[in-house]
Amino acid sequence: MADGEPVPGSLYVYAPNKGAPIFFLIAYGISAVGHIWQCYRYKCWKLVGLQPLCAVLFTAGYALREYGAYNYIYTGMPAGTPVLIGFILSQVFIYVCPPLLELSNYHVLGRVLYYVPYFAPVPPGKVLAIFGGLLGFVEVLNALGVALAANPSSASSQQELGSRLTLASIGIQLGVIAIFIVIASLFHRRCIRAKVYTKAVSTPMITLYVSMAFIFIRSIYRLVEHVGNTSVDLSHPESLKTLSPLLTNEWVFYVFESTLMLLNSILWNIWNPGRYLPKNYHVHLAADGRTEVEGEEYADDRPFLAKAAHVFTFGILFRKKEPHYTREFNDIPMADHRD
Repeated sequence: MADGEPVPGSLYVYAPNKGAPIFFLIAYGISAVGHIWQCYRYKCWKLVGLQPLCAVLFTAGYALREYGAYNYIYTGMPAGTPVLIGFILSQVFIYVCPPLLELSNYHVLGRVLYYVPYFAPVPPGKVLAIFGGLLGFVEVLNALGVALAANPSSASSQQELGSRLTLASIGIQLGVIAIFIVIASLFHRRCIRAKVYTKAVSTPMITLYVSMAFIFIRSIYRLVEHVGNTSVDLSHPESLKTLSPLLTNEWVFYVFESTLMLLNSILWNIWNPGRYLPKNYHVHLAADGRTEVEGEEYADDRPFLAKAAHVFTFGILFRKKEPHYTREFNDIPMADHRD
């Protein structure tokens, strides 16, 4: 079938490519191994642990998509059929990761703010709580939207609801990215004014900008995709021709979804922040812009259930007590050196 030509009964609308999923499952698998090794090597599981998790989910998603490339015709069989389950899981695994990767970026930003707390526009410990709460809401909307929209056995009204939920999650996600740019650029500008050129600041910040650019472009693609007609009715082949071209052309998915997220994963493989930032977040940069000093240490005396709840509430509840920095930005003299 020509690219863009709907295939009656296909869960993907088109006849899926059989080679592309193999490439991406291998590429993401290699990236996942790299992330796992780096997290072990640099002891940075808490900092970027979502990177290996998402790489593993991407690998599983494209493995299921390869299975679906040979089993994609849906004939109205029961909803529990392996063909349909594999398709839905593939979609969920692939589409659920970008918001998690965005959350990982906010965690890295918070960690950099801890390193130079005097220039932080917001308290470093609040970054994960603020963005984690917003993205937790985005992730719920995204997962529900993808699951509803991907199930052809659902009524058209449910598919439409799924599309609207996905659209809402993407819109909120774009708004959160805009907030990130404001906070990150304000912090970075303060560091540049103070001539703080250490790699522990500059390298993670530049990597964050590039990563967020990938996620932003991908989000715009998803937004445009869901603005058009996304209701798939496999029982009416003629209606498939009215779908958004972004849904009927597979190459668009591989360029703006698969490739961008793979580049993002490789980006953090190359410039893993665990290589540059100290493992202890109480270690921060002194006013001279070069010397590292350790602030007051606070024991984590939270019960195990509180720690677990902190993770599962995206850092909103049961937060650990944090050090208090009393020096203000205007009190910090400008450094006169470069690393």
